[in-house]
Amino acid sequence: MKNIFCIVLFFAASVSYAQIKFEGIVSDTLKNPLELANVIAINQETKSLESYGITNDQGKYKLELAPNSTYEIQVSYVGLKTFKDTLSTQENDIIKNYTLQPENALDEVEVVYKIPVIVKGDTLIYNADSFKTGTERKLEDVLEKLPGVEINEDGQIEVEGKVVNKLMVNGKDFFDGDTKLATKNIPSKAVDKIQVLRNYSEVNQLRGVTNNQDNVALNIKLKEGKENFWFGNITAGGGASPDDELYLVQPKLFYYSPKYSLNFIGDFNNIGEVALTRRDIRNLSGGFRAPSRSSGTNINLGDNGLNFLTNQNNAQEIENKLATGNFSYSPNNALDLSGFLIFNSNRIRSRETSFIQYTNPDFGIPDEAREETSNERSNQGLLKLSASYQPNANNQLDYDILARVSDDTQSQNAFSSVLGNTTQLDEVTPYSINQNLNYYYTLDENNIFAFEAQHLLKNEDPFYNAVLVNAPEGPDAFDTTANALGLNTSQNNYNLGQNRRIKSNQLDAKLDYYHILNPKSNINLTFGTILSRQEFNSNIFQFLEDGSQFDPVPIINDGLAINDTEYNFSDVYLGAHYRLRTGKFTITPGFSLHAYGNKNTQFGETFRDNFFRVLPDFETRIQLKKSESLTFRYELRNQFTDVTRLARGLVLNNFNNIQFGEPDLQNALSHNLSLFYNSFNLFNYTNVFARAAYSSNVDQIRSLTNFENVIRTSSFFNSNFADENFNFFGRVQRTFGKIRATLNASFNYSKINQFIQGERSVNEGYTQTYTPGIRTNYKIAPNVTIRYRYSVTNNDQGGRRTKFVTNAPSIEFDAYIWKSVTFRTNYTYTNQDLDNGQSQSFQNWDATLSYRKDRDAKWEYEIKATNLLDIDSQVRNSANDLSVFTSETFIQPRFVTFRFVYSL
Repeated sequence: MKNIFCIVLFFAASVSYAQIKFEGIVSDTLKNPLELANVIAINQETKSLESYGITNDQGKYKLELAPNSTYEIQVSYVGLKTFKDTLSTQENDIIKNYTLQPENALDEVEVVYKIPVIVKGDTLIYNADSFKTGTERKLEDVLEKLPGVEINEDGQIEVEGKVVNKLMVNGKDFFDGDTKLATKNIPSKAVDKIQVLRNYSEVNQLRGVTNNQDNVALNIKLKEGKENFWFGNITAGGGASPDDELYLVQPKLFYYSPKYSLNFIGDFNNIGEVALTRRDIRNLSGGFRAPSRSSGTNINLGDNGLNFLTNQNNAQEIENKLATGNFSYSPNNALDLSGFLIFNSNRIRSRETSFIQYTNPDFGIPDEAREETSNERSNQGLLKLSASYQPNANNQLDYDILARVSDDTQSQNAFSSVLGNTTQLDEVTPYSINQNLNYYYTLDENNIFAFEAQHLLKNEDPFYNAVLVNAPEGPDAFDTTANALGLNTSQNNYNLGQNRRIKSNQLDAKLDYYHILNPKSNINLTFGTILSRQEFNSNIFQFLEDGSQFDPVPIINDGLAINDTEYNFSDVYLGAHYRLRTGKFTITPGFSLHAYGNKNTQFGETFRDNFFRVLPDFETRIQLKKSESLTFRYELRNQFTDVTRLARGLVLNNFNNIQFGEPDLQNALSHNLSLFYNSFNLFNYTNVFARAAYSSNVDQIRSLTNFENVIRTSSFFNSNFADENFNFFGRVQRTFGKIRATLNASFNYSKINQFIQGERSVNEGYTQTYTPGIRTNYKIAPNVTIRYRYSVTNNDQGGRRTKFVTNAPSIEFDAYIWKSVTFRTNYTYTNQDLDNGQSQSFQNWDATLSYRKDRDAKWEYEIKATNLLDIDSQVRNSANDLSVFTSETFIQPRFVTFRFVYSL
């Protein structure tokens, strides 16, 4: 493996150094240097773009060219006449300056080569064809080759270190801006230009009075001929496996016209290719953002969905069915209608073994070996409808409604070295309806009003059942817990059941007033409220062998095994912020005054907590250069828990994790500081960004945990000990001709105060990860991407210290051969060293070979192989505040499928 890496690096370096430098200064007729002028070099022999550059603030440009070649040089700048020159290179570097003349409207328009990158104000425009090599099939394949653009591990698009939160196609929302659906499905051959919209604002009226530097959107411009025509592709294929016949059907159809658009994406397969995971569906916000997001108040409504044993990328059998539709319609210039429908269904069979060492060994908690198998079924549906009405520049009215429904089931069989055999069943059929209403009104040039309101209705009904072995005549590991729960211990099995229902109803609304004092400063006044109501009901019961149902009375927790709790929360607040731009600085100090009201009622008692609090916040941004900035933020936030931590009755999270709440819980305060640095130098294509964040939580809600062997019972309280977290992430990326080098580095430190067996201990965790990488982007030669991930995790649980070291080199290779054959492969080797001298490793290797007559061919034929080495499992080592564990997850075997792709 090391030899392969060395050969590839030597090849890339040798090609890179066989270049000469061509540099100089671009200025206008007054000798003023021109920043962001474009200089491109077109090889006269191949007639293709070979190199390009953009001038810096001093007008300097720098290109790398092949020696002994002839080029046409084109120098262009907005508003000035494009200059063309012929240049012959030899073995020496060349310095040459250019002066651009004013553009004469009467001159004949010259056709120039498409420029790879253009900067227009806050918009960065990439010409997609300049970066394509012929092996691309999806939008993400193109994005990964753009300087300053990354696809992170979660499938999100990052531009200059900022996550893209909206994606459009020809100016129309694509599934309400969901980036993952777009990158995985839009065909690369349809993409003409990629527009990066920095400092993006959904509402033009607020663009000049709010800080939008963190908002980045993408607009995908389609090639000419794609409008008013259906385009896309349909993939169908199959194969064989040891257990079943394999199938794959993936229709992806798109239609765009000036007035409306239609998108259909389907994915039906049993080979583990997942267009959207269950987590993706649950996290799909539909563009909803809470009006109170900057108020300083956080209220957690909880998530009572299923925690599936494994994710959809690590399972033995995976069957997926996805059907989605998206539309937009503009009947006139003032009204825009849009919406989407998503149905996602999957069936998963998984298996996992693990070895768990619980916290401080002095507590006497035994180590546990577990083997679990799971059958999971999930059906999810989403419907979103939106309307935006803007009759003129002074008025904008938006309305959205998002409905979700799901039907999830998980059945598990587990063997524990401590507790024996256990069968578990989880079922839940939740639904939610979220509505959003926004109105923006500009009274005059100095006064703007903005009203935002959001209402959420949510219903969750989880059911849980666990069956544990029991020997009535002798002691079992679960007997002590069974007695504490008040169960009938004469049965041959403990057959436990629990019903829960959580209803949430929340209104979040605010009215903003912006007064513009002068071109560089404005005042923002806010009046807002959050009104929330939650109802929580639960009961624990036991199924007896005669078919009857027994309602136990616990001997702990005052005999409370049921819950009937109503929790009401209110926050009425006033906020004031002042925004000032002076020189390179944009300063925004502010505060909000809150009147909080909390009330929960249960078992005939009412618990109240009403108080006032001032929450300050501050932001300052230093614009060092046009594309270089430093931003500092501080905010004090108030955090409130959900109803389940207030409910006094016992709740089974599962049979070995029992909790009961504390009705007197109070809010927690958190001090949050962050520093963000960003620099994107188009002169030498160096992208640098770094983000550091620190938080200190005061009066944090912590758990008091007691273990009976490996079964834990927890209650909650407000801790006087502060928990802390610090994290840092940085990236340096530099392009050298056709080679791009990247270094990612991250560090995380956390300090958590935990309370186990009546004793306090401090859990400290340190994780550092470094990922250097190099990739090539040659038009003709094969391209490689090499990465090496090195990660060290240290965990100190007080009585136990652990250290994990991960080394994971990887290589990706793609080649476009004979202008018709595409070969792509990727390989990763992962090795994990434990602090006891042991090590574990596994490998991943996939490959694809496809043929199409040429780039415009309608038909393509493809052979794809996954898990070529037929590895049966992957290993993972990790630690949390209660335990350290090593797990082995079994995965799908080697799959080889043959596919047909038809392009419209």
